[in-house]
Amino acid sequence: MCDYSLHAVATRPAEVGETIVTTTFRGTSTRGFASEADLSVAVCLLPGTELAFADNVRYDNRWIWTRTVNSRVGKFGKVDPHIPDRHHDAIEFPDGKYVLVTQLVEGQRATVLQLPVTQPVGEREHKPGIIADSRSPVTPLPLG
Repeated sequence: MCDYSLHAVATRPAEVGETIVTTTFRGTSTRGFASEADLSVAVCLLPGTELAFADNVRYDNRWIWTRTVNSRVGKFGKVDPHIPDRHHDAIEFPDGKYVLVTQLVEGQRATVLQLPVTQPVGEREHKPGIIADSRSPVTPLPLG
């Protein structure tokens, strides 16, 4: 859920609709997401979580210059999970490119649009739909 380098940082899961911000966590050199209200707690995302950034996404590769992705939407995922002791958290963009979360420039705001489904379809609880009572007439709403 959160990158390996954040194991010593307090964490919590992301919530739909919340605004998160990129930050470097105290005592680490790792960047990640936190709530604007509490920058000391890492907000962890599940693979498949969809984000909408306030501006085009900016990142660096530890050089002097930053780069910009011409996109404001992305999906959280993992890259190279088979390689231990490496950053895996990344944002994938509509063009198929990705940026490691730890490379995102600090202070960028993103809204959590949608969390992934975590239960297979067959395991979800079946809820019966509402069936209209045939004794009570349905009154159509006026158009216009």
